[in-house]
Amino acid sequence: MNTIIAIKDFLWDYLLVFLLVFSGLYLTIRLGFLQFSKIGRAFKELKNSKAYTETPGLVSPREALYTSLAAQIGTGNIAGVAAAIMLGGPGAVFWMWVSGFLGMAIMYSETVLSVLYREKKDNEYFGGPAYYLSRGIKNKKIGKILATSFAVFIVIALPFTGNMVQSNSVASVVNSSFNIAPVYTGAFIAILLSFIIIGGANRIAKIAAKVVPFMIAMFVIHGAVILLKFSDNIGEVFSSIFKNAFTLNAAIGGTVGFTLKQAIKHGLARGLFSNEAGMGSTPHANAIADVDQASKQGLISMITVLIDTFLVCTISALIILVTKANEMPADNYAGVLQNGFDIALGGSGSVFYAISVFFFAFSTILGWYYYGESNVMYLFGKDAINYYKIFAIIAVVGGTIVQVESIYNISDLLNGFMVIPNIIGILILTNEVVKNKKEYTNLIRHK
Repeated sequence: MNTIIAIKDFLWDYLLVFLLVFSGLYLTIRLGFLQFSKIGRAFKELKNSKAYTETPGLVSPREALYTSLAAQIGTGNIAGVAAAIMLGGPGAVFWMWVSGFLGMAIMYSETVLSVLYREKKDNEYFGGPAYYLSRGIKNKKIGKILATSFAVFIVIALPFTGNMVQSNSVASVVNSSFNIAPVYTGAFIAILLSFIIIGGANRIAKIAAKVVPFMIAMFVIHGAVILLKFSDNIGEVFSSIFKNAFTLNAAIGGTVGFTLKQAIKHGLARGLFSNEAGMGSTPHANAIADVDQASKQGLISMITVLIDTFLVCTISALIILVTKANEMPADNYAGVLQNGFDIALGGSGSVFYAISVFFFAFSTILGWYYYGESNVMYLFGKDAINYYKIFAIIAVVGGTIVQVESIYNISDLLNGFMVIPNIIGILILTNEVVKNKKEYTNLIRHK
């Protein structure tokens, strides 16, 4: 296990942060800083898109957006943000924003490629990195190796080990808040998951379209209430975020020292891990969007990064900092934000926190299940999906009753391995992304 931890730490502390930041900068430049120039157009495309589609095998752009958000907004928005602050100081929040900005260019590129190279099998559409790696890269041998590697990593990382972590987080919070045994929480999640996944991608998308907006709205409203209550501290908090983002050695709370390196490392990693840009996960949902031009969904997909990183993660960070929950003892990183809710809202804070964790984690379980299904289809064909459903359900229950420290590390390691073939593929296929953006721009100009 020590070897796994060492490899994981090297991946996320050095290699992946560099790779993702470099890719984000490169794509941002190649795409003409579309995070600025096209963000208004992104919201316009979302507004003009149909809420539902009648095209078999596809979902509406909005449903694809919400399915992506379902997977992105998970316990990482709670525990992950707290970890970034506790390990990197308030300055980590600024670098989280930087990673979000760069991640928007990566997200756009992933989505464009996923739509361009999706496949139709038995009236169902499938897409994602495995498909654009194998179909898009001209050297078919390299493309096949990258595609297979990605598919194997994601099948293990997200629906199995990843969702075990998610279900464990829910069970722990529910147990501490309501004294309900973890196994009962696991069984409840498994039943819900079973009911939804029977209906396939379309049912997952429709459930996500209903649950995710409500989930985000409730969290934002409660966050706004807390920030208003502690409004006197907001100026000081923002000052500390920007000050410590560029201070070589700052002391927080008078005792703990945070370096610039720590702020950058943990902030960038949190943003990239939370919005999943570059991981290759969210393209699976966007691949089945009913759009006539790949860049339309590419632009819409950038909105998920805005919501995930700049809204939800930022609110989590501000709650922690304005309540000074980061200066209080906590059993784990998830408990830091729980302390913030308790300080601000009293007993009701823990209740709402538990509900938020449940919705955040369950939505991620749904999204990640579908991503795994797409890659099981790629690796083994349609007949293997039924077996995959059984294993995914068992994993959710198992995650609530086992010690998951080792699973956390394995999940993080495999998540890191997912990034490498995906980013290599995106960089190889960048010209295709740029070409599609130009075609889309010309199309808009002539309308």
